[in-house]
Amino acid sequence: MTTLFDPIRIRGLEIPNRVWMSPMCTYTADPQPGEAGMPTDFHYAHYASRAAGGLGLVMVEASGVVPEGRISPYDLGIWDDGQVSDFARIVRGIRDGGAVAGIQLAHAGRKASSPRPWAGADPAGREGSAGAEDLEWLPVSPSAIAFPGSPVPHELTRTEIAETVQAFAEAARRAEAAGFDVVEIHAAHGYLLHSFLSPIANERTDEYGGSLENRARIVLEVIDAVRAAWPADKPVFLRVSTTDWVEENADDSRQAWTLPQTVELARWAAERGVDLIDCSSGGIDVVPIPHDEEYQTRNAAAVRAESRTLTAAVGRISSPEQANALIAHEKADAVFLRRPLLRNPSWANDAALALGVSPRFLEQYAYTL
Repeated sequence: MTTLFDPIRIRGLEIPNRVWMSPMCTYTADPQPGEAGMPTDFHYAHYASRAAGGLGLVMVEASGVVPEGRISPYDLGIWDDGQVSDFARIVRGIRDGGAVAGIQLAHAGRKASSPRPWAGADPAGREGSAGAEDLEWLPVSPSAIAFPGSPVPHELTRTEIAETVQAFAEAARRAEAAGFDVVEIHAAHGYLLHSFLSPIANERTDEYGGSLENRARIVLEVIDAVRAAWPADKPVFLRVSTTDWVEENADDSRQAWTLPQTVELARWAAERGVDLIDCSSGGIDVVPIPHDEEYQTRNAAAVRAESRTLTAAVGRISSPEQANALIAHEKADAVFLRRPLLRNPSWANDAALALGVSPRFLEQYAYTL
């Protein structure tokens, strides 16, 4: 029986266990020209400490493939070769802690140019900083449909779509130069690729809208481009929202992104070289979402069973026993953790002790125990 602390091999990469750090934006990059998108000392300490806490994989937060692909002006970015060396330092810190280093490649689409979560209503989260007028930009989307509370986005042309696909490929190339072993394509949470998938944000009538095949076209093009730019022996992950939570609400009759469509996308993605589906949900609109413990993990199990792809579960996973059961009962192949790792960087080592497994303490710590 496979357990939480068994290694997993994906392509040529062995990940030492199945407790992984979910990509979580920290909104801590310097937004000023010349520094925008670059990791800071905070990012180094943040990620290196979680690796030292016993994780198998540390996934660096959403990093914009173009400047306007950032969620906020304070987000990381990997659109310029000058950013590579600072990311390489992060990779070294993660590896020194014993974990595998991954990075999420992202474009925020119509949810870009947003405030930091703690910044209130300031439209770009500028908080009165000098040169604030330079930190806001117009979001883009498949259609000129605004996310609630955001400006109406620019509708991407076919040429701009092709440029965006190429930007993902170039970002993957930079991730390889920085030393990352995993890249994850972000197609969830209402950001650009998810907004193409969901009819809520996509009303196009060309080859990128309408049918499921058309709405998925840009995602598959990005997968092809990234896979071509990324080493064949290294994994590519795809984060998806498994549902928009519209079909689950009886009073909402809109066409939306659904679990069966996710299963079909997972099959197509696997055929094109995606190795694991990272199963989250929601984000395309403000809708009710359940609060039960399995509200997302049950969808990861369904995607795994119906598409026969590797999946990672995320969402309200808090105890070692719960996480281990997801792996042991073949509901997921790994778990991505969020809040537990913000509260406790050594959650993985504590979980190992709770489950009777030897933790992976750094020798600098272990000799004192």
